[in-house]
Amino acid sequence: MAKILLIGSNHAGTAAANTILDNYPGNELTIVDRNDNISYLGCGTALWIGRQIDGSDGLFYSSGEALSKKGARVMMETEVKGLDFAAKQATVEHKDGHTEVLPYDKLIIATGSLPILPPIPGSGLANIQSVKLFQDGRSANALLDDPNVKTAAVIGAGYIGVELAEAIKRRGREALLFEAEDTSLASYYDEWLTHDMDKVLADNGVKLHFGEKVNEFKGDGKKVSMVVTDKGVYSADMVIMAIGFKPNAALGKGSLETIANGAYRVNLKQQTSNPDVYAIGDCASIFSNAVQDTTYIALATNAVRSGIVAGHNVCGTPLESIGVQGSNGISIFGYNMVSTGLSLKMAKKLGYDALATDFEDLQKPAFMKNNEKVKIRIVYDKGTRRVLGAQMASKENISMGIHMFSLAIEEKVTIDRLKLLDIFFLPHFNQPYNYITMAALSAK
Repeated sequence: MAKILLIGSNHAGTAAANTILDNYPGNELTIVDRNDNISYLGCGTALWIGRQIDGSDGLFYSSGEALSKKGARVMMETEVKGLDFAAKQATVEHKDGHTEVLPYDKLIIATGSLPILPPIPGSGLANIQSVKLFQDGRSANALLDDPNVKTAAVIGAGYIGVELAEAIKRRGREALLFEAEDTSLASYYDEWLTHDMDKVLADNGVKLHFGEKVNEFKGDGKKVSMVVTDKGVYSADMVIMAIGFKPNAALGKGSLETIANGAYRVNLKQQTSNPDVYAIGDCASIFSNAVQDTTYIALATNAVRSGIVAGHNVCGTPLESIGVQGSNGISIFGYNMVSTGLSLKMAKKLGYDALATDFEDLQKPAFMKNNEKVKIRIVYDKGTRRVLGAQMASKENISMGIHMFSLAIEEKVTIDRLKLLDIFFLPHFNQPYNYITMAALSAK
């Protein structure tokens, strides 16, 4: 029987815990988490704040009590104060202040990520916050209940920033969206698609301030009242920081090997440079099949898979990750965008001699009444013809199509293989000359 210590129990940690408890009951699992809740689906925060769902209760799929019933020792609101990797023990501090030393045979670190918060002058003013934890969502929700909060500024137009801008508008408040890039969602999509999302946001009343850098926040000494950028000064009663996330890897700093951004470097079994220490989720690196190298992609789906892999390996069952493509999606005011792998811009930045083939048409035959346009871009390497990425956008639900491209990247499929791919036709779903086939056939 092995003593397994798990630090952190959100998506990756919960997946690891369930894998161990469900499949290897002979082991002794101790879970330590500094939060008072686990398994919070942060991707639903904007839906909750925007009143698109009834409340926050459904955003949790597990609990400390549930894991305890399965046999784990669960310590919530407990902070890890130090790790002694040589002695294989952790020193923790409980809510009541007393400390305890926990020995382990195998350690799993699942400490997740932290919001990126640049040292912008005025950041300490009230009503400025990030949205990461459940408590953050609850705070933002309460602020938008305040009738004195009429204008909210969101800093960063990535997925979370765009979703929160929509939520703010749905709450009847003025939404200002600031982004240093010239378009929204610049890390995931090329401009051919992002400009459509920009138009959707603007048409629904979100005030776009792209190509602007925030320099300062001003207020009355207590609460924020103004956002100062390199191009202007804007009134705001609250500010949400949504610039992005960084790995929370302080516990192993100096002892475990990391990649450039500070995430723990792990192999396909989720092992760190210390073979008895595993790292999973947002605090760890991941292997990208698109770039064929170790990188960092913080997504809940990746976290869950890494937790499953680590759970089996810690208990002696060899299992390797097959890598990821970074598949993702967003739906804003009824406009849907999905992507996987590399955008054309990113592929070129990484040194690929990349090309893109684009196609735009109605999703279904023109005689179908409920019908919308769909856009698709397939990115591929000019020399090897290997598919590197794909992006799609439509008011139709085109989400499932991106999974085929995810598998294509994983299996190193060429763009030419897609030209005669067997895709069925039915007017309810697509056209006989469907958009995937037509985009592939257009490839040079």
